Amino acid sequence: MLHLPGGRTPEPEDVVVGSLDLAARVDEALDVQAVAFGLTDEEVGVRRHIVLRHLKSPGARALGATTPSGRLVGFVYGMPNNRTHWWSTVVQPYLRAAGHEDWLDDSFVITELHVHPEYQHRGIGRRLITTITDGAGEPRSILSAIDTESPARALYRSLGYRDLARPVLFPSAPSPYAVMGAPLPLRRH
Repeated sequence: MLHLPGGRTPEPEDVVVGSLDLAARVDEALDVQAVAFGLTDEEVGVRRHIVLRHLKSPGARALGATTPSGRLVGFVYGMPNNRTHWWSTVVQPYLRAAGHEDWLDDSFVITELHVHPEYQHRGIGRRLITTITDGAGEPRSILSAIDTESPARALYRSLGYRDLARPVLFPSAPSPYAVMGAPLPLRRH
């Protein structure tokens, strides 16, 4: 367990969610993703190039969650969906078969959302995703998540996301995914 000065454990209010220069801090973000998602060094190397390419997309935005010392403990990034992007081309047939292909239009895609395990279950992921989607100009949001009953899927459902297509198989991914969508703004408790 991580401790702050004075032996305290981190509290959600100790973490600030704000704009993130993801290109400048991509290695720190991928360290968080590697721990949270169980990535190998090789997978991190591949994802580094993908993240940097995504950031060049029109409308791409990123937010980070940082501690008082400046440590990045969570991040989210996304962009308006573009049907020519790889992710859209993979999920499109699944969405079409489920009668939800229209979700690929006028949607803000949550590309990645990860919180370091020491900081999970404290509302940080919720703050990251609601803050980034609150700034979206699109009327809805879509994302993909591993198709299992996980805390991440429970979070997405609590925000108003629902399954649009499942199981979705991504090339080289060992597990099936679900594509989820929600109207914006996201639901609040």
